[in-house]
This record gives sequence, structure tokens and C-alpha cells, in this order.
Amino acid sequence: MSKYTSFKPSEEQNSKSNSSVFSTKNPIVMGILNVTEDSFFDGGKYKNEKQIINRCKKILEEGASIIDIGAQSSRPGATLIQADKELLKLIPIIKLLKTEIPEIIISIDTFWAKTAKECIEAGAHIINDISAGEMDASMFDTIAELQIPYVIMHMQGTSKNMQNNPAYNNVVNEVIIYFKEKIKQLKSKGIQQIIIDPGFGFGKTLTHNYQILNALEQFNQFEIPVLVGTSRKSMIYNLLDTKPTNALNGTSITNTIALQKGASILRVHDVKEAMECIKITTFA
Repeated sequence: MSKYTSFKPSEEQNSKSNSSVFSTKNPIVMGILNVTEDSFFDGGKYKNEKQIINRCKKILEEGASIIDIGAQSSRPGATLIQADKELLKLIPIIKLLKTEIPEIIISIDTFWAKTAKECIEAGAHIINDISAGEMDASMFDTIAELQIPYVIMHMQGTSKNMQNNPAYNNVVNEVIIYFKEKIKQLKSKGIQQIIIDPGFGFGKTLTHNYQILNALEQFNQFEIPVLVGTSRKSMIYNLLDTKPTNALNGTSITNTIALQKGASILRVHDVKEAMECIKITTFA
């Protein structure tokens, strides 16, 4: 069980700049709100203000601490959209949620520095970057300026080509080395609130994904929060020969394994079930 986990922004930080800190209590859940048309599981499901507000209220009522909002699909082969198009979707949603649910903690799933800066200025709290600064060279400097929590994920290749025969000599060692270098770069810029995500399903085969899950405790060596996102992914439904709609049970199993190996944050579509995983693994 992780000791680097529970997310709670201080009142002073939250009121001044939206920057936040991680305290050391229990694992937490990050609920997913996709406002894309082409996400692999729930693309196109949340289109109007009422649907978005209801979804976010449900996420929070079921126990999530953070809502992660993405305007760009990261599924294999997804079409890239630029920052300006992302912002057209994201800024109105942030403003809506800050008005309707003032206590909400918002994470923005983006790899564009412009999107990150404008969303934080609009009221978001966290940036979740699946490219770990690889897609936009100015992202690290932007995060250093903003001084907010920053999720970096490992991905071999890009969303467009990441599943074209991914190969490693030792996937666990290579991902750990990748994070060592990224964390060093971030800390050299004065960035301290770092969260790492091994990137399940991003440039990895089925075997690679389970090798990382099996060795997840090795990522605790960095003594920073580890975010795990296996929710309804192909590593589950391909193994079980089913579809994303039938992958909830498998998701709960992978979440439980991740928690037992020290995961701090579960990024999920199904908050209630993830909270049950946390309750049981914390009690056991």
C-alpha cells in the first residue's frame, strides 16, 4: 500500500494559484471525464452541460478525489488535435464546473503547454501529460512556472504508432530508467509535485503490461505517487477475449493488484468499484 497518496490542496494554495500538494494517507481515485468523440470506451457520451455536470457529480459522490478531463483521445491510432481546439472544449467546461461544483479538483489530460497554462489559469489544478514533455518542448518550463502537480507517463512512440510492434529488452528496467531521467530534468527546473504513470497500454504488448503490473512495487523507489490507469483497457479485454464494456471485473482485479504493490492513484471510468478495491485492500 502506498504511503505517498491522498490528494488535498491547501486552502491557501487553492485560493491563490490552484497549486496543490499531496499528503500521505490513503490511495485515491481519479475519475475520467472524456469529452472526445473517439475515446475507446465512452467517446461522445458527454456532450452537453447537463451530461457533464451529472457525470462529475456522480464521480465525486462515488468517492473520487480528482476528475481528469480529456479533450483528445489517446487510444491507439487516435487523430492528433492542436491546443487551440482542445481549449475550445476545455475552458468552458472548467468554468462550468468551477461554478456548479466549486470544490471540484480538476486534472487536465493534455500534452500541450498552451493548453496546460490556460486551463490552470481558468481554475484547473493538475496536468496529466501522457507524453511526459515529449510532445511539447515548452511543457516542463510551463509546469515550472505554474508550480502545480504534474503527471508524467511513459509511452513508447506516439498515440498514432505506439502499438506498432513495441519492443524492449527489459520493459520494467527501461521504464524505470526513463522516469529517473525525467524526474531529474523536472527537479532541475524546480518542479517537485511529480506523479508517475507507467503507461499501461501505451507502447506495450499484453506481456509488457503484465510484467510492469507484476513489478509495480519497483516504482516506489522514487518516493512519489504512482498513478495506474488500466481501466477497461485492451490488456484486460484482449486477455479475457471480451470487449471494453465487459472489462469491469478485470479492471477491479488489476486495480487490486496495483494497490497491493503500492499504487497511489487509480485512474478509472468506474469510481464506485475502484473505491471498493481501495477499501478492501486498505482494510486487509
